[in-house]
Amino acid sequence: MANPQEPMYRYQDSLPKVGIRPTIDGRRRGVREELEEQTMNMARSAARLIEDNLKHSNGAAVECVIADTCIGGAAEAAQTAEKFKREGVGVSLTVTPCWCYGSETMDMDPLIPKAVWGFNGTERPGAVYLAAVLAAHNQKGLPAFGIYGRDVQEAGDTDIPDDVREKILRFVRAGIAAATMRGKSYLAMGSVSMGIAGSMVDADFFQDYLDMRTEYVDMSEFIRRVDEGIYDPDEYKEALQWVKQHCREGSDDNPADQQRTREQKDRDWEFVVKMALIARDLMIGNPKLDELGFGEEALGHNAIASGFQGQRQWTDHFPNGDFMEAILNSSFDWNGIREAYIVATENDSLNAVVMLFGHLLTNTAQVFADVRTYWSPEAVEKAVGRRLTGRAGNGLIHLVNSGPAALDGTGQQSRDGQPVMKPYWEITEEEVEKCLSATSWRPGDIGYFRGGGFSTDFATKGGMPVTMSRVNLIKGLGPVLHIAEGYTVDLPDDIHQALDERTNPTWPTTWFVPNLTGEGSFADVYSVMANWGANHGSFSYGHIGADLITLASMLRIPVAMHNVPDDRIFRPSVWAAFGTADAEGADYRACQTLGPVYGS
Repeated sequence: MANPQEPMYRYQDSLPKVGIRPTIDGRRRGVREELEEQTMNMARSAARLIEDNLKHSNGAAVECVIADTCIGGAAEAAQTAEKFKREGVGVSLTVTPCWCYGSETMDMDPLIPKAVWGFNGTERPGAVYLAAVLAAHNQKGLPAFGIYGRDVQEAGDTDIPDDVREKILRFVRAGIAAATMRGKSYLAMGSVSMGIAGSMVDADFFQDYLDMRTEYVDMSEFIRRVDEGIYDPDEYKEALQWVKQHCREGSDDNPADQQRTREQKDRDWEFVVKMALIARDLMIGNPKLDELGFGEEALGHNAIASGFQGQRQWTDHFPNGDFMEAILNSSFDWNGIREAYIVATENDSLNAVVMLFGHLLTNTAQVFADVRTYWSPEAVEKAVGRRLTGRAGNGLIHLVNSGPAALDGTGQQSRDGQPVMKPYWEITEEEVEKCLSATSWRPGDIGYFRGGGFSTDFATKGGMPVTMSRVNLIKGLGPVLHIAEGYTVDLPDDIHQALDERTNPTWPTTWFVPNLTGEGSFADVYSVMANWGANHGSFSYGHIGADLITLASMLRIPVAMHNVPDDRIFRPSVWAAFGTADAEGADYRACQTLGPVYGS
């Protein structure tokens, strides 16, 4: 197993940068001159904070671009806008310690997420400028996030208070995610799976809300590429050898007269490894294919996310896509430790979207799951003869995908002795081996997968803070986002086995308990299950609900349910104009009034 790869960018554009705009009182002969150094130092402090703490999903540090001069009026604002275009800026942060001329110095680009940090000091009215320029943003329909420290600082204080630091990083993290999606593709490999609405790929949603295009290939493209050898033969040999060495085949639960022969299973392994290579090449291309004479195929579809239909037209005849999906969604394969891909089961494009959100916000692999079953304490007691205790004492939700899930979801990576899911550059070779050892590849359930294949079987370690999310499209309303922060839990082996076998023991299981608030959708665990918007969800490591809410507000996607504490929620200042007593209602009204960022 190779060490983590150097940062590699997979797409046909450049990584977005953060533009820092130091604005200033434009009056010369005594006013501006006194403020130049302090204002530019504030910009440099913000840039250091961002560059020292944030990375792109490929591991490269987020880069900041500071305006050449302080911005005192429209001319310097235009000069800065031009520089930002040349430099590939995708996120804008304006900083100032003083009064400036709001509508003359503001960022007017309607497509770039923007925030303003007004220094809280008594010597100069940075807060007055902040309020004035936010009013201008709101009046012009260009929402901006307002950042203002709770405590007064001395004029020469270059430290960034913790509350300001948190808001800057949350804003930039979400802004980089939004900017990274722009211009990329969602690749549908196949069409609608078993009538699942999320696999009815909505091109308007991707275009208007994410500035992404939708690309489509029929699943027959896999057969064409297998038959015509449109994959790297050297990599295939290496991959197959790695699979034989590291991917442990589990027991076959199919009836004896339906089990595939050893020869058939060996052929299945060869086929599913080729599927993984082909799916990746379809997404991002592969220059090796050009060397083999396949110039068009070498280009790929510039896809930052994808989905594979599989069921049923494919899986009734060919080996399933479970290995392909699981290994691509993981942070490692035969090429070593690398950035995870985003591949949704059953071509559920809406689950792919939240997988993409989580990946770009955390830089970690994401776990696709069916939101399968709510187990009440009473139902568990009836099934196994005793009640659950501890965090699971109020019941739990069985997350179990029908075949694949990222192997990072085993919880075998660790930090400070606790199970985690890490960005790929922090993962060790030992942790990769632990993830692989905790996973068995079970011959596919013939009742579901007549064509054979292998499903990913593991149980997620308990104790991990995770956030489950889901986007749904509602006719007449548009997209809405569901969020549930909570924890994975361990169950005693006998209870796990008894409950797991009630569904399918060959599939990956995560026992999830959401954090309860005692109200609404989070009154109890049952209410979370009852109000969840679809049969699928994705979970990401960490409690990232606040980051998801910030990103959703940038994209004008209202949040339908969440259990994030109010003091962590950060949205553009104009949201308050839509009402402060009912934050959820204000979110809906703001998103509806402003409309999708990239829509006509």
